[in-house]
Amino acid sequence: MSAPLTVLHVEAGRHLYGGALQVVYLLHGLQVEGVRNILVCPEGSAVAAAARETGAKVIETPMGGDADLGLVFRLRHIIRRERPSLVHLHSRRGADLWGGIAARLAGVPVILTRRVDNPEPRAWVGLKYRLYHRVVSISEGIRQVLINEGLAPARVTCVHSAVDTERYRPGCVDRALFGHELGLAGEGPVLAVVAQLIARKGHRYLLEALPGILDAVPGVQVVFFGRGPLEMALRTEVERAGLTEQVHFAGFRDDLERLLPCLDLVVHPAEMEGLGVSLLQAAACGVPIVAFPAGGIPEIVREGENGYLLPVGDMAGLRGRVIELLQAPERARAMGRCGRALVEREFSIDSMVQGNLAIYRELISSKIV
Repeated sequence: MSAPLTVLHVEAGRHLYGGALQVVYLLHGLQVEGVRNILVCPEGSAVAAAARETGAKVIETPMGGDADLGLVFRLRHIIRRERPSLVHLHSRRGADLWGGIAARLAGVPVILTRRVDNPEPRAWVGLKYRLYHRVVSISEGIRQVLINEGLAPARVTCVHSAVDTERYRPGCVDRALFGHELGLAGEGPVLAVVAQLIARKGHRYLLEALPGILDAVPGVQVVFFGRGPLEMALRTEVERAGLTEQVHFAGFRDDLERLLPCLDLVVHPAEMEGLGVSLLQAAACGVPIVAFPAGGIPEIVREGENGYLLPVGDMAGLRGRVIELLQAPERARAMGRCGRALVEREFSIDSMVQGNLAIYRELISSKIV
């Protein structure tokens, strides 16, 4: 009887959202398929506890980011001791480069999942990506970025990120409680940005469009879900514009499945985006989306189907589409239903698991070393 397929996963994220949450989905699905999983992750991380619940063996180790050269040797030691069939690297922060080197030194096939669409220097891509036997992109947008940077198309496979459609589903349980909990004023429509508070997520575009939106729909409330280094600057901008009664900072929430269904609209004016897991979650909850078509966003937001896409920086278009949907709630609800159907059809956890598993089996059968 042959030994089960053993995959050693490396995830540098500490918190249970974004890419780290996708890893937990994958671990659970692979375990159901009979795969033995080992997860290497930072000490004391939330992802460690969640991974243990899937049945994976979890190894916690210090991870100091791109400057942590010692991670090469720690990972090589773990790989040699655990003897996995292959290594799957799920994040950056040093896990990609140092993990790739460690796997190569240990003589084990290695896969990298690429989750961001920011370009890298072509020469660096040519050098760094030689480490990986296969690259998995979470969107076709990211796949095209890598191909444009010189990676052979046969070496890059798109496997979409997934959303848990049982956890994220339509149906606001208590709209009044939702408003009270977030400190919202009145009973007007609520729109939100669900993203880190960093420049490329484009919160400033919505703030610039908001006065015009309020002129057309005076009772609108805006919620920024997320944390990040721009929080103080954004708060200052809100105060300067006299919008403190309309704009609310909700911070990081681990109960978005309860809050998202109560939104009327999600706005995502990002300039760069690998795919946008928060958009998958919003669509699964039946919330329409207005966004810029950066990176993999057009794979989630289908123009005129479950939302609208505007050229990056198109303030007038952004303002107009937001007003349109807020003033036409029936149309917004119809778009929300289309979004729910889309994620059920194309972004299921099972599809993500099977896509990765097919790559594992191909590499193992080809006996790449």
